[in-house]
Amino acid sequence: MFGPWIIAPISALISILVGAYFYYYVKRQDSGTKRMQEIAAAIEEGANAFLRREYTVLAIFVAVVAVLLCIFLPEPIWQTQKPIENVELTLAYIFGSFCSALAGFLGLRIATKANTKAASAAREGLNKAFPIGFRGGAVMGLAVVGAGLLGISIVYAVTGNPEIVLGYSFGASSLALFAKAGGGIYTKTADISADLVGKVELGIPEDDPRNPAVIADNVGDNVGDVAGMGADLFDSYVASIVAVMILGEAIDIIAGSAGLYTQIPLVFAGLGIIAAVLGALLVRVSKKGSPGKALNMGTYITCTIFAVLTFLASYYLNYDLRIWGATVVGLIAGVIIGTTSDYFTSEDKPPVKKTAEASLTGTATNIITGFSYGLHSVFPPLIGIGIASAVAYFLCAPLGDKYALYGIGMAAVGMLSIVGLIVSNDAYGPIVDNSRGIAMQGGLSEEVIRVTDEMDAAGNTAKAITKGFAIGAAGLTVIALLAAFQERAQSAGVNPSFNLMNPLVLLGALIGIAMPAVFSAMVMLGVGRNAFRMIEEIRRQFNEIPGLREGKEGVKPDYARCVDIATVGAIKELMPASIVAIGVTLIVGFVGGIEALGGYLAGTIFSGLLFALLMANAGGLWDNAKKIIESGEHGGKGSEAHKAAVVGDTVGDPFKDTAGPSLNTMITVMSLVASLFAVLIANYNLLKLLGL
Repeated sequence: MFGPWIIAPISALISILVGAYFYYYVKRQDSGTKRMQEIAAAIEEGANAFLRREYTVLAIFVAVVAVLLCIFLPEPIWQTQKPIENVELTLAYIFGSFCSALAGFLGLRIATKANTKAASAAREGLNKAFPIGFRGGAVMGLAVVGAGLLGISIVYAVTGNPEIVLGYSFGASSLALFAKAGGGIYTKTADISADLVGKVELGIPEDDPRNPAVIADNVGDNVGDVAGMGADLFDSYVASIVAVMILGEAIDIIAGSAGLYTQIPLVFAGLGIIAAVLGALLVRVSKKGSPGKALNMGTYITCTIFAVLTFLASYYLNYDLRIWGATVVGLIAGVIIGTTSDYFTSEDKPPVKKTAEASLTGTATNIITGFSYGLHSVFPPLIGIGIASAVAYFLCAPLGDKYALYGIGMAAVGMLSIVGLIVSNDAYGPIVDNSRGIAMQGGLSEEVIRVTDEMDAAGNTAKAITKGFAIGAAGLTVIALLAAFQERAQSAGVNPSFNLMNPLVLLGALIGIAMPAVFSAMVMLGVGRNAFRMIEEIRRQFNEIPGLREGKEGVKPDYARCVDIATVGAIKELMPASIVAIGVTLIVGFVGGIEALGGYLAGTIFSGLLFALLMANAGGLWDNAKKIIESGEHGGKGSEAHKAAVVGDTVGDPFKDTAGPSLNTMITVMSLVASLFAVLIANYNLLKLLGL
């Protein structure tokens, strides 16, 4: 049973142990002044309150879905000869949900401790503060890959069945969809409300302690960009490995290779974790160094180590080097897609500069310019995904039947192999963003705030690159999942042809194209409704609390009220969009059959990738255009250009942090639902029952 793939659970345990080392490293650091500790405690309390409420709701959802899975999958329990498989699939689903939730919880826990410690260390310089922010983020990164791969390894070791592992992946993905949507709604409710009332109406600085929404905004950074993004990449990481295991199982059956191709993605994922751990340990910055360059260098080092390790493994284990080549193609594509996002969202590049300049003539031109560059930004990464898929396909096609699609799946594994470091970079962003807020609210010196600003700027760029990477990774993953869906359908005796001239395929594709737009609208309307409630509350406090607007000593806003509005509203708004995404997938399948569902998945994938890239990049671009003006250009803070840029950034907030990133998870969840229910849909769809 055990072979070279044993490296997967071993490396996962190493990842968890190194994450624990980083956790205690951060925990040992000084937490700053009493005021700073109070602010950090309020942020931690708000984040934990949100997570408790969210997980309580999600536990009910998981329980309901678990019952349905046990009854109907892999086969209806009243028909199956192996009812134990229904139980195994259900337990794998619950385990996947638990691991995803645990990774988010651990990351959030350290992020809410690292923020004040990074702010405190900034008093001694950049080289003291940066490691705390990065290693705090690395706890999340290493927890994601460690928990993900260890969970897959345990399920595979117990069952030896990749289709049961698919249940684990579905658990991770369904929870990730709720976590990303809920966290995104929360964070943008607070961010939009704080900016519109604070900056635009009252002209007070960002993170000003007079603003009642400032703590909710800090909490939102954590629940959206730490727990939410961690769950998102946990989902893609697990799904990519599982998709290739299913494709590999089909090759093993044909070739009689005793699990060889099923286990290759586990071996490569394990080596990816080793590379990410080494990369994380090597990230350093000097007192006058560049945090952005340090983060990028860590990524490049990790990529190089992974390429070398997988080449050596392929050579010594006699894996065909074409499979290694497909993996490296995916790895390179991920770096290129991230670099493209950097070009369209960085403050020193033309798109952001021109959008900032457009703010001089008002809000409309700022929004038109930013949106237009967002549209431009989708072309390079989509071409990159297409080229990576084509190269991986044709590289592996000569190996025989089914190898070409296996190659695409391995490209997705290659892209996600370094996800441990990518999530570390991403979680670093909200930690240092919070540290800046704590430094401001804690009354630290201008030099300390300058250090935290420098770290925050690198964090914003890192988050933009991560979003591009996450979307690209989701693109390759869902293509592999589409192939896995086709494989599952063939195992049910159906040989689907996804020809657009087939009216069922065309109908499914058109519905699928519409779904990302509908989902995006639902979550962004949720942000709008929730922000309306919070804006009214902020205005009320400024009008009714004497001395708050003037900042009189001893006068404090009611932060808890805004935290509560964001929490209750996010929980209320996240459910409908998530349930619609899963429900429509099942309706299309059980009404139109396998071919309609295949068209639906293809339409969703292509439309979802376009929307996700557009919204993530346009949102990041508007954010940094605002920061250029806040640095003193085009009239600086308080100018008409600044007000226009703040409104543009406010439009971009739900683009980049709510709808855009949630679409990655949405298309992955839809693909997993289709694969899980493929056999059932093949046998029980309405058209077949009607004899059509």
